[in-house]
Amino acid sequence: MNTENKKIDWSALWTKEDWWACWIGWFILLLGSPMINLLPSTPKIGKWHTIAEAFPKGIETLWSAVILFILLCVLTLIGAACMKRDVRRYIPSFLVIFILAFLAIFVSSQSTIKTWGFEYVLWALAFGLIISNVFGVPDWLKAGLMTEYFVKIGLVVMGLDILFAVVIKAGAIGVAQAILVVGPVWFLTYWLCRKFGISERFSSVIASGNAICGVSASIAAGGAVQGDPKEVSYVVAWLMICAVVLIIIMPPIAKWLNLPTNMAGAWIGGVIDNTGSVVAAGEIIGTKEALNAAAMVKMAQNLLIGFAAFFLALWAALSLSVKEGAEKPSFLEVWFRFPKFIVGFVVASLFISFVILPVYDEKVAKAMQGLCKGYRVWFFTLAFVCIGLETRFKELLSVGGGKPAIAYWIAQFGNAVWTLLIVWILWSGTFFVPPIPPG
Repeated sequence: MNTENKKIDWSALWTKEDWWACWIGWFILLLGSPMINLLPSTPKIGKWHTIAEAFPKGIETLWSAVILFILLCVLTLIGAACMKRDVRRYIPSFLVIFILAFLAIFVSSQSTIKTWGFEYVLWALAFGLIISNVFGVPDWLKAGLMTEYFVKIGLVVMGLDILFAVVIKAGAIGVAQAILVVGPVWFLTYWLCRKFGISERFSSVIASGNAICGVSASIAAGGAVQGDPKEVSYVVAWLMICAVVLIIIMPPIAKWLNLPTNMAGAWIGGVIDNTGSVVAAGEIIGTKEALNAAAMVKMAQNLLIGFAAFFLALWAALSLSVKEGAEKPSFLEVWFRFPKFIVGFVVASLFISFVILPVYDEKVAKAMQGLCKGYRVWFFTLAFVCIGLETRFKELLSVGGGKPAIAYWIAQFGNAVWTLLIVWILWSGTFFVPPIPPG
């Protein structure tokens, strides 16, 4: 429908999930900023062999968990109430989800598990899947299953990780690799998915998850093209499974290929989709140079999330919707459809890059990043618990007759081969001397 004369619906500012993700994410950033500095620390769970090692501060850790629960519950409850959710059941439901998230972070901190990179989101997903597939999810628990709500808040906070000065300092090579990998891999994945008969919206979500940076990108793409939340959850589940497989096989392959450690790290950073898994695989390589190169490349790919979501939103509004029978929308309608949490992500990045860093210094900026990162981790963990609780194995295996999974794995193989070629061109020293990643 034509929206040239459509009035702006100001109520969207307090009734829509995307805007609430921005309000909550920005509120957390402001509390954590050096100007205010009132944001409570998240519970500190150490790398452990014994329970005592997990809680080095003893009862203080549990007390900080209680404070965190109250803060997150109140913030998300306000948004849930404005979005007309079942407020009466939300608090007990959120409590259960929070406890499962705490257990996921606790288990992932076990020393052996942590070394192998089986990160918190994997355990959160596993706990949710066990409950949904073995015991079933009671109606009262469904009130708190707000997967995209939690992920979007986490993505807004994640914008704080994109410090432009650090990206520039790391060198143009990481950004160059990200661009040279993301574009071709995205179109390859999208083309394969379409060849398998997968819808354009679903194909774009799979392509974004495979090409850019996994979970965050697939969620952002799903919002941008207004994809089916169940399809987004499906992609996320496969991304997590693939990350585990790649953590196990990529380091030995890199050593078998006799790749220099910086090339091995850059290859891992470009192929593995989740940041935590990238770090774990980089650590398995065994050198600081590999770990730094992997982290630098992945950081550069994360930088592309906002750009990708912006262009996907334009494509969905100006092309997909028209193909489906709608009139060509106005630019105002494009803005209505644009995922506002991407605005939140960009604002967070601009805030720390051009407000905090110039006014204070890099040490203060990193301290703020570290404090707020704990909240991003918690929101992502909450979201993955919800994904598990909403997913049944039968549905996971039956989606699209298995074709999306086949297309994804073929594309992931193509991603690994193409990225290795780009890494050789940029990092081998054959054409120019690559930079030393900052330690």
